[in-house]
Amino acid sequence: MAITLDAAHWLSPGLERDLYHLHQNDPGDPGYRDFLGRLVTPLCRILPTHQQGLDFGCGPGPALSAMMTDAGHDFVDYDPFFAPDPAVLRRHYDVVTASEVIEHLRRPAAVFDQFDVLLKPGGWLGLMTRFQTDDARFANWHYRRDPTHVVFYRAETLRWLARDRGWLCVIPAANIALMKKPGGG
Repeated sequence: MAITLDAAHWLSPGLERDLYHLHQNDPGDPGYRDFLGRLVTPLCRILPTHQQGLDFGCGPGPALSAMMTDAGHDFVDYDPFFAPDPAVLRRHYDVVTASEVIEHLRRPAAVFDQFDVLLKPGGWLGLMTRFQTDDARFANWHYRRDPTHVVFYRAETLRWLARDRGWLCVIPAANIALMKKPGGG
């Protein structure tokens, strides 16, 4: 279902953090905001206004939460390196986003279980990652060559992860998955 990098090839946390510092995630960069808009736009179409949200894995430049705040939602950030506040992981949210995050997860099933705990009944999980689509080209795929990427998902993998938890999964565009936890009003 998913392809994972052997743990022997994982970077140390310090080296991983150093590579993240090289990312150009400026919240004011129109190109970066357009890129994140691929997740923000379909997510905002389905969310009621004034939702409480968490950007999980916000990175060094928390642009996605700024965009969601601009759209009328109340967002907080979490990142193990750049916004490591454990208090935000003890709250519950209407929406959780993880943009270009899940490919970095060393224990993806545990983190998806954590998403389930973080989400209120009826809450939405918005994901953006490059879907693995071509086995013949996998070895040379640029996304696979990023040394911080350790797991690669197909759209069907994400549908399975949602189904396994009893969630709805919608794929509104390539590389975007929106998952809804059951319940709520």
